[in-house]
Amino acid sequence: MSLKGIALGVLCLLVSVFSNASELSEKLQSTDYVLLMRHTLAPGVGDPVNYTLDDCKTQRNLNGEGRKQASTVGNWLRKQGIQSAEVHSSAWCRCKDTAELLKFDGFTVEPALASFFDEMHQAQERTQELQRFITGKRKTKGNKALILITHHVNIQEFTGENVASGDMVLAKVDASGKLTSYKVIPRPH
Repeated sequence: MSLKGIALGVLCLLVSVFSNASELSEKLQSTDYVLLMRHTLAPGVGDPVNYTLDDCKTQRNLNGEGRKQASTVGNWLRKQGIQSAEVHSSAWCRCKDTAELLKFDGFTVEPALASFFDEMHQAQERTQELQRFITGKRKTKGNKALILITHHVNIQEFTGENVASGDMVLAKVDASGKLTSYKVIPRPH
């Protein structure tokens, strides 16, 4: 291969790498944005009576389609240029499985993302916990994307939007973790 061919190949590679960075990845590198995601498909509503967080068999869980959806979302996020992410999840198995299947560098369980579906009176308190959590993460996340896997009730309380399984919300937040604007991103197929 000629020197000209090598140079052209390197140029094409650089264009490819830099063109993969999207507006989404650029925003998520800043401290002003967080990506909230509802867990992917787990058929049903709520959880069975007497479920426990320590036993996935007692909960409503992702089905095969939900598992595939989570992998698809993870691949889509990487195609948007998000290569590095700090992922946090609700303690519910459907959220943890979604977080795991995104295939970033693991995830941590965050109590501020826990569902309050069975205890709607906790909505305001849980949203304030989420705002405090986001405030703290803004200071420590660096340029990693902050991805939070949670439930529809949490997202609805935070944004006012009722999103479908696997949908995401790009939330712009202020220094106190409060929402200033948002954009719903439908789950990629």
